[in-house]
Amino acid sequence: MTYTSVYPATGELHARFDALDAGEALRILERSAGAFASWRRRSPGERARGLEPLAAALRGRAGDYARLITLEMGKPIVEARAEIEKCAALADAYARLAPAWLEDELVDAGGREHRVAFEPLGVILSIMPWNFPFWQAMRFAVPALLAGNASLLKPARNTPRCALALAEVFLAAGFPEGLLQALLADHDTVARLIADERVRGVSFTGGTEAGASIASLAGRHLKKAVLELGGSDPFIVLADADADFAAEGAVRGRMVNTGQSCIAAKRFILRREIAGPFTARFVERMAALRVGDPLAETTQVGPLVGEEAAREIEEQLAEAVARGARVLTGGARPRPGPFFAPTVVGGVDSDMRIWREEVFGPIAPLLVVDTDEEAIALANASAFGLGASLWTRDEARGLELSRSIEAGTVFVNSVVQSDPRMPFGGVKRSGLGRELSRYGLLEFCNIKGISVYGHGA
Repeated sequence: MTYTSVYPATGELHARFDALDAGEALRILERSAGAFASWRRRSPGERARGLEPLAAALRGRAGDYARLITLEMGKPIVEARAEIEKCAALADAYARLAPAWLEDELVDAGGREHRVAFEPLGVILSIMPWNFPFWQAMRFAVPALLAGNASLLKPARNTPRCALALAEVFLAAGFPEGLLQALLADHDTVARLIADERVRGVSFTGGTEAGASIASLAGRHLKKAVLELGGSDPFIVLADADADFAAEGAVRGRMVNTGQSCIAAKRFILRREIAGPFTARFVERMAALRVGDPLAETTQVGPLVGEEAAREIEEQLAEAVARGARVLTGGARPRPGPFFAPTVVGGVDSDMRIWREEVFGPIAPLLVVDTDEEAIALANASAFGLGASLWTRDEARGLELSRSIEAGTVFVNSVVQSDPRMPFGGVKRSGLGRELSRYGLLEFCNIKGISVYGHGA
């Protein structure tokens, strides 16, 4: 297996790395276990002291790191800089909040003293995707390390330099050597590491099929696994919504990272009363987006990650059109390379591929319903349950309906997004466990109950 750093916009190869052999990977694991042995003895406050220099290191080289993201996976440079700032803000938030979240909790349960302690598990293997190569690694690593664990970071095959750079950032910020290490491993080595007793848990972000395989490996060895998998988030526009406001949100929700995001809006469910005004405004905004070189400051839509990704969404769209769907804007490859125009599709049925499957690219299928109840039923008629957004002037109604949506996260009058203070994760085939917030911090903790009674009592 080879890790390759290829600029998606041009296909230019920037770097190539051979995967580590098993012996090299086990030596890295040994260093990680050694770092954990001393790191776990530090208090949460001591661990958190490295976060301020970590945030400063990220901000100090934000331009370099953003350019690296764009060169490896094609994200528009403006969005890449925002990704680095989001990572720095995560470090700021956990420095402020995490030490208190890890304090012992006293419990009134009779007896002399009862408390709950939050202790680390050990070395955690993280397997991360390509689409947010800094952010998704950071949102795992910061909580895991603050909880007292060590981490091995296995990146996607096409973003190795981002992982290597991130490991260097932690070292530059003063975190101990070996505490977070990039691991360019192949599938067999990953399986061997999961089986190793020194690895106490696995965090995986990626596709549902690969996640199921990782969960099976972890389960075979009774290891904790947190899985953040695919999504096909509904974007529900109720009859009383402001069409302009909702259309603006729809563009942001669908087009983040050129549509290559697990939490992007992917199924647009419109009440009939609002469908016409919303669609006109949405199509106008999507058609106006600038597709181009992702390194250019004015570019809003970059390439897809590669030619295979572009062909996949072409096939999903072609199947819908062959069955009667109408392309309202876009639907074409506007320039050489894996570029795809922002696309809106009307006349969609719920059994078409662009509705049933996760579409990892800039295609927005629209489906019209007559009642709120029909909208919620359609939103829930999916194998996925990651996020959802709902748009209405009646906030109380939005809150009421949000409780009926089968998803890990629901936003009313906003696009789905992650926040360090709120739990993030899915239900159904979108995953297991939570990241971020206190809930994510505790996923890789031994939540230990300690009870003390008087001697001889």
